[in-house]
Amino acid sequence: MAILTKAEAKKIIDKVLSYAKADETSVSLTGGRRGNIRYARNAVSTSGESTNLSLAVTAVFGKKSGTATINEFDDAALEKTVRRAEEIARLAPENSEYMPMLGPQTYLPIDPFSRNTENITPDYRAQAAFDSLDPCRKQNLTAAGYMEDSTGFTAIGNSKELFAYNRETSVEFSVTVRTADGMGSGYATRDVTDTSKLNTREATEIAMQKAQASVGARAIEPGKYTVILEPAALVANTDASLLLAMMGSMDARNAEEGRSFLSKKGGGTRLGEKLMDERVTIYSDPTNPEIPTSPFGGGGGGRFGGGGADGRPQEKITWIEKGVIKNMYYSRYWADKKGVKATPPPANFIMEGGTQSLADMIKSTEKGILVTRFWYIRPVDPQTLLYTGLTRDGTFYIENGQIKFPVKNFRFNESPIIMLNNLEAMGKPVRIGGNLVPPLKIRDFTFTSLSDAV
Repeated sequence: MAILTKAEAKKIIDKVLSYAKADETSVSLTGGRRGNIRYARNAVSTSGESTNLSLAVTAVFGKKSGTATINEFDDAALEKTVRRAEEIARLAPENSEYMPMLGPQTYLPIDPFSRNTENITPDYRAQAAFDSLDPCRKQNLTAAGYMEDSTGFTAIGNSKELFAYNRETSVEFSVTVRTADGMGSGYATRDVTDTSKLNTREATEIAMQKAQASVGARAIEPGKYTVILEPAALVANTDASLLLAMMGSMDARNAEEGRSFLSKKGGGTRLGEKLMDERVTIYSDPTNPEIPTSPFGGGGGGRFGGGGADGRPQEKITWIEKGVIKNMYYSRYWADKKGVKATPPPANFIMEGGTQSLADMIKSTEKGILVTRFWYIRPVDPQTLLYTGLTRDGTFYIENGQIKFPVKNFRFNESPIIMLNNLEAMGKPVRIGGNLVPPLKIRDFTFTSLSDAV
């Protein structure tokens, strides 16, 4: 019962709404199956699978709201949950920024779902782990990895006749490979909607090559260098990465209240201004077949600003075009206050790139540094988007178009805005963290100190 069809979900939501006595009532019904396998020191340490089905009811009286959740679905339990939400709402303080619920909406025909992923079994997970571990064992390397697959749905409805349903699947895989002496380290990550596109052996072999090549790292002076940043250095699977940090800072209210890199000195925003190299174009498209997402906010949408399960449709939006800021996203309250469209945060983003391969970019570099990925990224100044962090799992010195030797890891201090103004070349975009991002060649990237960590 963890994954309901659209008809089954609507039947439950309609029943819940039939019990409602509040001014407005909304229902969110989510469920799914999640599986994983984890290994370290060349052996599987944990694996498992869980299912869950949960319902949340939000009741509103005036501008006072309350929410109750439950995972029982008999009639008595559903009605009890509605009464509990209404009780909480009556006791709650008023929310001065509350916006009335939306009525019916029109959604793009998106189905980010794969039958292959839905049919994952424990045997599949074991084979995926074996395909990663086997080549490492044979070459006396040590692997640690994690794969998680999920199949689920989200359905929302309210007393104003809004209803939306989405089902989706995903698989995320990452592996770190170390040499026997612990002095070389490599990393690779993949994420897919359809498991037929996942090859854990291929990804692991890249991490193995990096681990072996990074032994004997030399210390070179920190400073400003030309860098080639692989996609994993630009978008991690968390919000703590440079491009995600930038996309997560495009909220209109923050900009208009002077708390963002898009705030203009003396008031106003930098909407319409050219802030980056003219080759930088970033847009979101929930229908993109390589990175399909939920058609509405709340069900996987709104990753960058908490779009909430209010049912706003996701659509194709250009955020940055030829270096010019074209759009910001708005909460419904702030959009109403400003008299503009309530554009939701993006569910994904696509950065246009070039035609070069990573090898082509290396060949065209006279002197520079190749960065596999960053970690431990922390904000320094939100108004300039200055961040600090460390390189990790394969950092190499390039000279005359060739990788010459591995280098010790650096700490960096850099802003993605400055970085995208110092753009020299762009490679082919690849899927990373649910987005499409190219490797980038950047001049004058600032490394501030060395790190002894491998």
